[in-house]
Amino acid sequence: MYIETVPNRNSRPAILLREGWREGRRTRKRTLANLSDWPAEKLQALQAVLKGDYRGRTPGDGFSIERTRPHGHVAAVLGVLQRLKLDRLLAAQRSPERDAVIAMIVARVLEPRSKLATARELRATTRSSTLGELLNLSDSDQELLYRAMDWLLPRQDKIERALAAAVGCGAPAGQ
Repeated sequence: MYIETVPNRNSRPAILLREGWREGRRTRKRTLANLSDWPAEKLQALQAVLKGDYRGRTPGDGFSIERTRPHGHVAAVLGVLQRLKLDRLLAAQRSPERDAVIAMIVARVLEPRSKLATARELRATTRSSTLGELLNLSDSDQELLYRAMDWLLPRQDKIERALAAAVGCGAPAGQ
């Protein structure tokens, strides 16, 4: 890509962002954008970037980064969990216990750790991903995770049977 100035007879020149390539022995080009209305300093900055000069153009120039957390892997695992309808299999209605169980499943898939480490990851002040934020578990502690496991215990048999039926295995082992 490059910037080209094209003279016009009775008006100011057109300033165009163009792309060029070869087809056999011929050189071809096409216009990507008309930059005629851009201020001169903006054109100079774009020209410098197109030539590979990134000095003086740091990400902090236009905004400030306060905090970043990984999100893609969390969204992927949560998406698969929801496509499999595992969240609804745990409980039809959303509750802190159901969300805590989902968080423990996702955390176990992503990076197996203790309940204490998982609880720390979910807290707003110490989170290392967007998991706690997506499940509204910012104020969670390890006690919530243990209560969620107690909440899950009476549902275990029903969940195991539904999962076994979903994958065509029949009854779970030991039944």
